[in-house]
Amino acid sequence: MTTQAYSDAPVAAAPSTQKLSLFALTMMVVGGMVGAGIFSLPRTFAGATGPIGALIAWLIAGTGMYMLARVFQSLAERKPDLDAGVFAYAKAGFGDYPGFLSAFGYWIGSCIGNVSYWVLIKSTLGAFFPVFGEGNTVVAIVVASIGIWLFHVMILRGTQQAAFINSIVTVAKVVPILVFILILFFAFRLDLFSFNLYGGDLTGSVLEQVRATMLVTVFVFLGIEGASVYSRFARERSDVGRATIMGFVMVTALMVLVTILPYAVLQRAEIAGMRQPSMAAVLEAVVGHWGAVFVSIGLLVSVLGAYLAWSLICAEVMFAAARTKDMPAVFARENANKVPSAALWATNIVVQIIVITTYWSRDAFALMLNLTSAMNLIPFLLVATYGVKLARRGEIYELRPGERRRDLIIAAIAMIYTAFLLWAGGLKFILLGAVLYAPGTALYFWARREQGKPVFAGLWEWLIFIVAVIGAVIGVYALVTGYITI
Repeated sequence: MTTQAYSDAPVAAAPSTQKLSLFALTMMVVGGMVGAGIFSLPRTFAGATGPIGALIAWLIAGTGMYMLARVFQSLAERKPDLDAGVFAYAKAGFGDYPGFLSAFGYWIGSCIGNVSYWVLIKSTLGAFFPVFGEGNTVVAIVVASIGIWLFHVMILRGTQQAAFINSIVTVAKVVPILVFILILFFAFRLDLFSFNLYGGDLTGSVLEQVRATMLVTVFVFLGIEGASVYSRFARERSDVGRATIMGFVMVTALMVLVTILPYAVLQRAEIAGMRQPSMAAVLEAVVGHWGAVFVSIGLLVSVLGAYLAWSLICAEVMFAAARTKDMPAVFARENANKVPSAALWATNIVVQIIVITTYWSRDAFALMLNLTSAMNLIPFLLVATYGVKLARRGEIYELRPGERRRDLIIAAIAMIYTAFLLWAGGLKFILLGAVLYAPGTALYFWARREQGKPVFAGLWEWLIFIVAVIGAVIGVYALVTGYITI
């Protein structure tokens, strides 16, 4: 992955060497999606459901996310003037404040996702060095903090070095996943798979089991919008949509296999009781200790690569929002290496603070995973709804009017899917999201004051803000009283 600071100059003015090819864009999608989540899938799914429920969950998630990917593809082609994808679409469709909330939600959700990477890294090391525990001991937090600022310094020195590292990592980290899949194919036991089919001794309906996995599927699909975020730097605009679909298909196949195959080598309850990263524990149970070491090394490479990718994306989104005056102007500053330094500082300060708070969490990785998913659902819902809005109006279908009905159906399915995920995630994460969204609006106040504009454009934006504040108050009260635990 490569990045370049946004500027008011035409894209053509940028050196051609800094443009992204179709392969680079596809690797950006794959690199963003293959991170911490895929290595945690066996235990996460086994704790909730069996193969039948898992297949239904992936069918729902795959269909919904494919439709969302198609919406990104369509918008990239039909709205080429909207760069940085996710929040730009929300702003164009629903106004300045919803656009800000989309940018802020995507940014803070990505910061939380970066924290989950450090938790999983330390949990992985904890299998060999007990001092790291489950990734949230004092030693683990100190080591993670050092890592945060080492990456910070590297990125500040320029993105070309980071891009080279990311290209190597994206290819390298898929190898242990493919080896894991191949070994489990040969170790497949039909009797175990049949025993686990409906979850074995799990209670609850298949629908309840599927619902329990929904936020996990969002987390592992994050990164699907990676090509859209950097759409301004594509050599060919059409490559953005093609890279999104190609990356989606490749990663989805890997995730389904990693989820389903463990049910054919171990009992569901045994998988559910494994420590994270459970992929390492599953392979160890099949081939011995070297399997855990092999997968753990792959995970460290994968997660560090994903952390690099998402650090760049976090800074880029905040930087782009500042350039379009949706965030305070200070975050549009660049250093001598053309790196969005102020946005990067803000990102890593937030990541550092959240890493420290994991010390008080009972299951830090699961919390970070689910909260990341919940925070990103609002931006995704706004993108899908914008796609519906454009298709209904028909304002961008003058050249190919026959595609309007198809795009309307696709966007509508994506909108219903993301709304369903918000419901499936439950009230807890909606309230925790409000706890972050409401105070985050202070950045919007700051930006609007800089421009001498009224904070809210009308009653609609006031109502959104009031709902966010009420949700935040309820969320804080629920945390204090113990109704919500983290």
